Amino acid sequence: MGDGTYDLAVIGAGPGGYVAAIRARQLGLSVAIIEKDRTGGRCLNYACIPAKAVLRSADVLDEIGKASRYGITLPGDGTPQVDWTKVARRRDRVVSTLTGGVAGLLKKHGIHAFKGDAALAAPGGDEAVELSVTDPQGEHELFASRVIIATGSVAMPVLGLKFEGRVLDTAGAWLTHDLPESLAVIGAGASGVEVASAFGRMGVRVTLIEALPRILPAEEPEIAEHVAKELGKQNVKVLAGAKIDAVEPGVGSVAVTVGGERDEFDRLCIAAGRAPDTESLDLAAAGVKTGERGLIEIDERQRTSNPRIYAIGDVVRGPALAHKASEEGVVAVEAMVQFEDCEPIVVDNIPRATFCAPQVSSIGLTEAQAREVCGAVTVGRFDLAAAGAATVYGDRTGFVKIIGDTESGEILGAHAVGPKAADLIAELAVAKSAQIGYPDLARIIHAHPTISEAVLEAARAADGWVLHA
Repeated sequence: MGDGTYDLAVIGAGPGGYVAAIRARQLGLSVAIIEKDRTGGRCLNYACIPAKAVLRSADVLDEIGKASRYGITLPGDGTPQVDWTKVARRRDRVVSTLTGGVAGLLKKHGIHAFKGDAALAAPGGDEAVELSVTDPQGEHELFASRVIIATGSVAMPVLGLKFEGRVLDTAGAWLTHDLPESLAVIGAGASGVEVASAFGRMGVRVTLIEALPRILPAEEPEIAEHVAKELGKQNVKVLAGAKIDAVEPGVGSVAVTVGGERDEFDRLCIAAGRAPDTESLDLAAAGVKTGERGLIEIDERQRTSNPRIYAIGDVVRGPALAHKASEEGVVAVEAMVQFEDCEPIVVDNIPRATFCAPQVSSIGLTEAQAREVCGAVTVGRFDLAAAGAATVYGDRTGFVKIIGDTESGEILGAHAVGPKAADLIAELAVAKSAQIGYPDLARIIHAHPTISEAVLEAARAADGWVLHA
């Protein structure tokens, strides 16, 4: 039967696919994984990991620039300099370390890895799904009792532009080998704001352009306002509610006209949306239905309209986040093996994080959404300026906000902006997922002095008895 028959074939070796493959081997399945590009997928090679590596360099630059506040004197005039060649070298080293680690895990678990483009064949029976894998040596056939689609998403250009020359997607921005003097960023969601914050702090003149009335439109309005103000201190010009009149890519620059004002930039980064990467799979032939925006339709346990095919990650509903894809991979595999005992993903319990400066994180509903669906809402907010640890560590900006149901004590949503916000959300995700109410969270002892005490005080504020504000 061609090159092999497996219990499971996973298409895509990103954070969703490789986690699903490992979990399947733990449960005793024979597994093939097919990746058309690099092990680790877009997240490890082009998106999450290179982005955070560059952002970390920007964070260190910030810290060095503020060294005198802590009694540390720098030689000369005390001005730190960016060596982009070394930044890029470290970025690439981080990526290769992590992708090499994933490749090692696949080998360790006995997962058969194939490199090539995968396509699904028409359903031919009840026993297996047929796949064709095309690589430079030709086309090969695989058969699997079950298939998981984990192919992720692709960047979408806007305004009739193409990703070429000086017009980049976010991967092109993060993986650049030289530091531009100026950069325009279209789209001020999480990805666009991260690009702006990193490059602005490294001395690049950045203009961040958003068509909606505010940046970070999925977050609390007060958090978006706070981040916009901080970006203004980072060499970033924020244009929200902006209409782009024209974009003119040229040989030496890209001209962007917004509201009648024309400016030229070394590069343009488009961070305005993504689409599921499913074009080459031939979903229709395999009986896999798609819906809004081309997303694959699934049930609560990730199964598609073809009962032998599952889908996870950016190709299905919910936020396009690596950690969501990983957990969906676990759910899909466990559903195949022990369906009745498998707990489905609760989309409202997926935490979100943006690694700009200051960091932003959230889970569940915003205050406005909570008031729409719940009659009795309480809001507890605690400013980090009142937390001892924030003063010790020298960053007192930001706050934690908890939205709760006053009748049940349930946490409906939680939001944070400031230092370590991406770490703070983990505790709130545990509380929300485990149905630990804000009155109970307000009684849990937190170590002192830590930024996490802001979560404790926000819970107390929601319960009506904040102590340090």
